[in-house]
Amino acid sequence: MSGGQALAAIDRDEALARIRLLRSPNVGPVTYAQLLARFGDARRAVDALPEIAGRSGKRYRPAPEQVALDEAKAVRRAGARYLFHDAPEYPALLAASEAPPPILIVRGDLACLAAPCVALVGARNASAAAVRLARMLAGELADAGMTVVSGLARGIDGAAHHGALGAGGATVGVIASGIDVTYPPEHAELQERIALDGLLIAEQPPGTEPLARHFPSRNRIIAGLSSGTLVVEAAPRSGSLITARLAGEMGREVMAIPGSPLDPRSHGCNQLIRDGAILVQRAEDVIELLSGFDGSARSTFREAMPGWGACEDISEAEPAPLADLLTTAPVPVDELIRQSGASPAAVQLALLEREIAGALVRHAGGRVSRA
Repeated sequence: MSGGQALAAIDRDEALARIRLLRSPNVGPVTYAQLLARFGDARRAVDALPEIAGRSGKRYRPAPEQVALDEAKAVRRAGARYLFHDAPEYPALLAASEAPPPILIVRGDLACLAAPCVALVGARNASAAAVRLARMLAGELADAGMTVVSGLARGIDGAAHHGALGAGGATVGVIASGIDVTYPPEHAELQERIALDGLLIAEQPPGTEPLARHFPSRNRIIAGLSSGTLVVEAAPRSGSLITARLAGEMGREVMAIPGSPLDPRSHGCNQLIRDGAILVQRAEDVIELLSGFDGSARSTFREAMPGWGACEDISEAEPAPLADLLTTAPVPVDELIRQSGASPAAVQLALLEREIAGALVRHAGGRVSRA
């Protein structure tokens, strides 16, 4: 694989500038999208970062070019490549989610994303019966032509991948580490097999160890890739429920397997069903529910949030005075627009400047707070 193949079909300098932009301090998916909308390309956006941060009185240094060069070499060594947000192969469902990752690092067959995708997630310390059920469900879903998406964790995730692969079907593993890092260690063989026979996706740069803060981002991708998320077994405060909630916020189907109220590992699924998730017991239930999915979920969670298409041009906007409106409590951007009386573009620009300067934190659901 050549360096160009590892980067993208776009201009090499622009690809490196995009990597640089995303790896620069305080630049997340929302800021990245707004900067590209404002400046037209990543090279101009990177050059403008010090001036933008300087308006808030902060000195700022973007990620050095060598960081992007070293990362691209590491991606190439891992046998992977970049998938940028505007590439034809970038999954449409993920692009339609709130703040989709601007850059993915992938290894394997992108054709896996062409089939209908269903996320199958659950407890790491799952019961033997739940592991068996997850493996069986994944195999039947894969046999029906669906791609099974999960997070390569212990328990239900691993069973889902094994079930899909065992049926000769497609599976996508989304990991919280770099594309070249295996976690958990006992899934080294499984992760390699997914990369060879399915698709492996990472958002973090190569060499990144899985940290707690990376898992919600991984869960966001799992939910975003899929028409629906099925939770097989989960405790009340598990990461699987985060994936399910994110799926609901995106307007996707949320499904759960009911369990005994005597088993704490079933409480999360039972709670999801009580809150509006669809109760399913067989693969046929999932197939029937998702076969006609048109973006209108039957499960009663929040509707989809805007993704890349919602980024407006803020090139002519003036900053809005938001210092008195922002606190450490997250508030919706729409509320800031309403209370400030400024235009949406002006508010977005003011937030962009504060975020790059490290004075703003973005939260799920389009909310922001003072850092």
